[in-house]
Amino acid sequence: MKVKLLAYPQDVEKIVAAAAKLCYAQSDIDTLWDGLDEKKSADFVQMLASVGHESPIEHVSFTFGIEGVSRALLAQITRHRIASFSVQSQRYVKEKQFAFVMPPAIEADEEAKRLFLEAMDYDIRIYNRIADTLQEKYVAQYVADGMDEKTARQRAEKKAIEDARFVLPNACDTKMLVTMNARSLLNFFRLRCCNRAQWEIKAVADEMLRLCCEVAPTLFRNAGPGCVRGNCPEGKMSCGRQQEVQNFYRELKESCRAGQ
Repeated sequence: MKVKLLAYPQDVEKIVAAAAKLCYAQSDIDTLWDGLDEKKSADFVQMLASVGHESPIEHVSFTFGIEGVSRALLAQITRHRIASFSVQSQRYVKEKQFAFVMPPAIEADEEAKRLFLEAMDYDIRIYNRIADTLQEKYVAQYVADGMDEKTARQRAEKKAIEDARFVLPNACDTKMLVTMNARSLLNFFRLRCCNRAQWEIKAVADEMLRLCCEVAPTLFRNAGPGCVRGNCPEGKMSCGRQQEVQNFYRELKESCRAGQ
């Protein structure tokens, strides 16, 4: 898994502070930036957090590059609808020898790992056989219709892998760009940094949070699973490790501040 913060506004917290200032102070557009130094901006951001006013933080967005994750993770992360996604297509990119993500529990068990690798090898072989079979069929059709062979093969491959991809497993790896505004990110972290989240998306969420804390520490000071700021919201489904979780995210944020 690799997560990289690709783009974000230069003055993240100043933009949020400006939006808050417009809401709460006698300011106009021409003077909105006046007096918004680092401390004043941080004060505005902290005030918003204390009163639960989150709409001003929607004005800043963060774009992440994510790769080495599974299609199973893709199904989960795209449930966060207030976000933008660009994902490598299995319709246009042939998975001739696809990489895959192995769950830690399977990797730790010798027999489960053997069966998993056996299944991946089988899927690769069947995918390629189906793709090759369909491609030859389509090449013959296109050539018969008068198309030159080189063009026919290029077009036939795209058409063949469109259907061959149906045998690819959830373990098949993918890569994507994800853009979320800060308010959506706080919600994402609240849900996906939780110990009850699936292990892969939790790992991605933790790394995204770490990267956000590096560039906007005040804005993401209280970010993390629901239990970071109070009682666990999971009720009887709680993992029962609230203190451990709080310590983990406190140390994560302290390490970001120390590295600045």
